[in-house]
Amino acid sequence: MRADRLLAIMMLLQHRGRMSAAALADELEVSLRTVHRDIEALSAAGVPVYAERGRYGGFALLPGYTTDLTGLTHEEARALLVAGSGSASLGMCAELASAMRKVVAALPALHRDSATRDAGRVLVRGEGFRRPSAEDAVDEDVLATVRRAVFAGRRLRISYTPRGGAVSWRTVDPIGLVRARWTWYLLATRDGAERTYRLSRVDAAEVLDEPADRPAEVDLAELWEARKERFSIGPGLAVQVRVRAHRRAEFLAAAGSARVLGDLVEVDFVDTAHAEAILWSLLPDVEVVAPGELRASLGRRAAAAAGAHRCHDLAGGAG
Repeated sequence: MRADRLLAIMMLLQHRGRMSAAALADELEVSLRTVHRDIEALSAAGVPVYAERGRYGGFALLPGYTTDLTGLTHEEARALLVAGSGSASLGMCAELASAMRKVVAALPALHRDSATRDAGRVLVRGEGFRRPSAEDAVDEDVLATVRRAVFAGRRLRISYTPRGGAVSWRTVDPIGLVRARWTWYLLATRDGAERTYRLSRVDAAEVLDEPADRPAEVDLAELWEARKERFSIGPGLAVQVRVRAHRRAEFLAAAGSARVLGDLVEVDFVDTAHAEAILWSLLPDVEVVAPGELRASLGRRAAAAAGAHRCHDLAGGAG
């Protein structure tokens, strides 16, 4: 069970100190990929685990950090509850619920309600098309500041650069944080209107002393689905693609609303720019069949990239 594994990693690092990914994988009987994913979940949830590079590197907890399940602190329990929130998408709902009950039961009564409430303000989802890219990178200080405002229920001032727009400061009432596949989003309201901000576009953030104007309780999963649905409302763009056999199952699972049309798959995107950004990252395993404009645009982009690399190779060979 993932929640048990997350706790096991914390205990191993506490008692043994620095451990390599391979050593953790052997100890937990999982793959290296699973170890890296679990470390990333713990770090994103606020557990102070860090990586040291080099031959004798590995993962370690910050010096002085300790945890004891019988005396689990508010911050530790909250981190575990948040880190485990993505397990439902992996078909582990029952196991996760059982493990989380054990964690919550071990909490001091003073912290039990607040830790559970705070954890409900963060949602981790595994769906999405894209591979991770530089566009997903979030400043760690920004993430920590936003997370602090979300947990404390305080207003937040952010410096934000929207797609195709100019950077500006804005004050928002944070509702919750969502990590969808590789991307962090802040769900908030601004002057009473619903807003969703991509954290990779937040350059700076500061917590204000004012309490946030938001509901005391929130179903973040339901709210996220509603906002995604509203984001997709509009004429949209239906794209027909041909997917290589070894990626077809993965593509259909990620697409969610995809329609199978014989050997083709039809997927809805917001617009041409959205479709091109997503599908470019999936080449060459996905071939766009229609619309022709999108296929031509991707073809020109691929040709330009190939030409640039071909010229670079020739220049290097001449030297």
